[in-house]
Amino acid sequence: MQPAPPRLRVPSAVDVINALAPRRKVRFVSGHRYGPHPRHTLDVYFPVDAQGPVPVVVFYYGGGWEEGQRRDYRFVGAALAARGVMVILPDYRLHPEVTHTGFLDDAAAALAWARAFAPDAGGDPNRIFLMGHSAGAYIAAMLALAPPWRSAPLAGVIGLAGPYDFLPDTPAREAMFPTGADLPAAMPVNHAFTSAPPMLLATGKGDRTVLPRNTIRLAASLRAHGTPITERHYRAIGHKLVLGAIARPLQVAAPVLADCLRFIADPAAMS
Repeated sequence: MQPAPPRLRVPSAVDVINALAPRRKVRFVSGHRYGPHPRHTLDVYFPVDAQGPVPVVVFYYGGGWEEGQRRDYRFVGAALAARGVMVILPDYRLHPEVTHTGFLDDAAAALAWARAFAPDAGGDPNRIFLMGHSAGAYIAAMLALAPPWRSAPLAGVIGLAGPYDFLPDTPAREAMFPTGADLPAAMPVNHAFTSAPPMLLATGKGDRTVLPRNTIRLAASLRAHGTPITERHYRAIGHKLVLGAIARPLQVAAPVLADCLRFIADPAAMS
């Protein structure tokens, strides 16, 4: 009896856009450790032949705080690194292993690692940015705004389709976040302050997963405290494409990559 032939794996959409990610001008190092847990690992994307210290972006992916892995986001790290930005892309613990304080603690630890690592690796310690999509944008906003995670000064924050002001509406969310009187402290919108870092907050007008009102409310709250805010509402794209438009085949959908690079180059000029 002949053994069954191996099943062929059909490439996913993520496989395709990662395969098309820039490779020239990018050096990729995988598997740095920033803590003791198996998910306390990160990848670094270096721009090749960059002149002088380069800006640094720490990117947090989404997945509802319940799923995700850094290897699926090569297209983000490579796209930015090919244009002169060092990108640090960590994994972090997920629910149900931890609640929101756990993944925020991990994200803060990854940022601390980045601050220590970047200067000796060609990164500019005065130009460290946080960037995230969806659940990762929530993480980036909390690290920039909310004690006890708020860190040393940041050059800026890029939030793509982030949930910044919401009510836990599923059993998983209720287990992950506090409810009742403790919930406001878990929402980025309630932590605006006068010296917050500049932010680029972007969303798709067609997003039905994380409604654009999250971006509108956080932007308004920060503006009321004098924070320089750049707000982008991309027409006719949804939740996934706000990030996917960074990938080479999808850049025609919206100028997300161009806006991110302009913000990194000069946050104040865009506000």
